[in-house]
Amino acid sequence: MSQQTSYQTTLTFYSLSLALKTFKKTIMNVEKSEEAPKKSLNFIEAFVEQDLKDGKNGGRIQTRFPPEPNGYLHIGHAKAICLDFGIADNYDGVCNLRFDDTNPVKEDVEYVDSIQEDIQWLGYHWKDVYYASDYFQQLWDLAIELIKQGKAYVDEQSAETIAKQKGTTTVPGTESPYRNRPIEENLELFNKMNTGEIPEGAMVLRAKIDMASSNMHFRDPLMYRIINSHPHHRTGWKWRAYPMYDYAHGQSDYFEGVTHSLCTLEFEVHRPLYDWFIDQFKNSDYRPRQIEFNRLNLTYTVMSKRKMLQLVQEGLVSGWNDPRMPTICGLRRRGYSPESIHNFIDKIGYTKFEALNDIGLLEHSVRESLNKTSIRVNAVLDPVKLIITNYPKGQVEMLETVNNPEDESAGTREIAFTKELYIEHDDFKEEAPKKYFRMTPGQEVRLKSGYIVKCTGCKKDNEGRIEEIYCEYDPLTKSGMPEANRKVKGTLHWVSAAHSLPAEVRLYDRLFSVENPSADERDFRDLLNPDSLKVLTNCRVEASLKDVKPMNHFQFQRIGYFNVDLDSTPQKLVFNRTASLKDSWAKEQGK
Repeated sequence: MSQQTSYQTTLTFYSLSLALKTFKKTIMNVEKSEEAPKKSLNFIEAFVEQDLKDGKNGGRIQTRFPPEPNGYLHIGHAKAICLDFGIADNYDGVCNLRFDDTNPVKEDVEYVDSIQEDIQWLGYHWKDVYYASDYFQQLWDLAIELIKQGKAYVDEQSAETIAKQKGTTTVPGTESPYRNRPIEENLELFNKMNTGEIPEGAMVLRAKIDMASSNMHFRDPLMYRIINSHPHHRTGWKWRAYPMYDYAHGQSDYFEGVTHSLCTLEFEVHRPLYDWFIDQFKNSDYRPRQIEFNRLNLTYTVMSKRKMLQLVQEGLVSGWNDPRMPTICGLRRRGYSPESIHNFIDKIGYTKFEALNDIGLLEHSVRESLNKTSIRVNAVLDPVKLIITNYPKGQVEMLETVNNPEDESAGTREIAFTKELYIEHDDFKEEAPKKYFRMTPGQEVRLKSGYIVKCTGCKKDNEGRIEEIYCEYDPLTKSGMPEANRKVKGTLHWVSAAHSLPAEVRLYDRLFSVENPSADERDFRDLLNPDSLKVLTNCRVEASLKDVKPMNHFQFQRIGYFNVDLDSTPQKLVFNRTASLKDSWAKEQGK
């Protein structure tokens, strides 16, 4: 099928489906409240709406998400995913997934699988899956056509020499001595580039454009290079000459019928070349429109695949899904929800200006999300025994407690109350300052969902560490009883000593100790936060958590949001801290 026939078939399909989708959307809009506030458009949505108004592409909207399968996606990719798929969803279009697999040295099926999993986890679904390698033959044929037109040539100079001949923004480039070699010779050499007989780096195919252009990308850009060292993950050893990004990307968009090619700002200077390559072969008025937006840069982390790979390979993190990593799988393992990532990206928006986004805003977004959905449970991370001296020995009382005060439908559950409990070491001071409202001798506190108790003393070990705390309870202060509303300033969480479970808790914090490690001149590995992970192995959690599954999430009362780690088993529960209840980092840094 020719490119033109393929495009016309695509256009006909979309014209028919658009009519049905428009009808459905009209019905849906009628059902919506007329008073619902209209969200303001970002500049990309404004472009799309103008194109629709102008009748471009027959009213068709098609985008694509084009990752390289050479690493795991990070939150910066999530911003692009939300835009590519969001535009398609909002304007009754389609978004395809296309793997830009033009460099077999770095690509792997492992990455292909992880990318698809991450996109689906974020809640999106592509129409079709494509690969740049699907078009290798078409791209090859078009390159031969360019050679025949005298618009491309094989250059045998080294990469270093070619780079020097590019010139500068104020000095024109120098033409290659091979620039005007005969067409037949170029065709013969180009074919040899794909046989495996030519060493890597010995030859490249370059477009013949303008070595004096003010746009450096027009100074005879590379179109093909030789890779003999690695087979392709899909095509094996069939190809030894591989297309460069600037050539392959725009043509792939064109082959597929993409209407809006959305990419980050660093590709803005590439746009004229993107258009130039398409213009050499297009046979209609259709041309994809490239629009650039700002990248997602985040404080206290790195987004470079190279740096992240170093962290993984050198064992500085446990893997690509280490909960400290900015990868989507890392955020997922840490306990972030898709909703929290969507909310964060909505807050920062899309502009034409680069910015460094505060990770605190991302953490705020996950708190907002988890606060609405997390069951509140009791967990004691640094336990010390609390003995209620006047509570009946052997008695087990089941107390009702609310699962989530933000969601009445979450209901209630029962927790065991006994003579011996565990509370946090930090919730007791033998000699307390004036405004200390937690447990101290002679002071009353409320045990959440239980009784009011008064501390009567403590027991220490030989090193002076608190071993046991003693208190008395008031049996008339349980919820619903006459004295339940007695004013007490402190409320503590607790678990029953006999009815709680041992657990490991991993306290994750920011990966780097400086705000912008990428801008720091020091080795980025020297900037790692030594306190980014603390593992607590002597924790106690309430018995209701005995059947939890990996990725379940909870709020540990008075501590923070946690989820069940992938390493967790019924025999050894493991929880990750997703976020503290409040942003303690900013407060600490301000000291």
